[in-house]
Amino acid sequence: MSQVPAELKYTKEHEWISESGAGRYRVGITDYAQSALGDIVYIQLPKVGDNHVQGKVCGEVESTKSVSEIYAPLSGSVVAVNESLDSAPESLNQDPYGAGWIYEVEISNADELSSLLDSAGYQALTA
Repeated sequence: MSQVPAELKYTKEHEWISESGAGRYRVGITDYAQSALGDIVYIQLPKVGDNHVQGKVCGEVESTKSVSEIYAPLSGSVVAVNESLDSAPESLNQDPYGAGWIYEVEISNADELSSLLDSAGYQALTA
């Protein structure tokens, strides 16, 4: 059974979101996603300053099995990326909700938060 921390919000595309400051959110892929992907060998990180639109592709994760796209869970500007993933993409497998975070976004539309799933909604999606 995958971990689904109650304090996070989720997308149907298997990204998680946590508030990291006023209007800033940290983004990663869920335990379910990393488990389905298998051993992750590469991640294409977004760039600081990139503007993302909710639901659009903002990066990709490559595993020994496949390549999967990462979708922006919220619209806004990328303000930080987890550069340690360049040299240690396996952090996405080992600690998807901690050291495996991917980027932080300063959101441009707080109304989009209401479209995200809570932990119960995400668990129902992946059951």
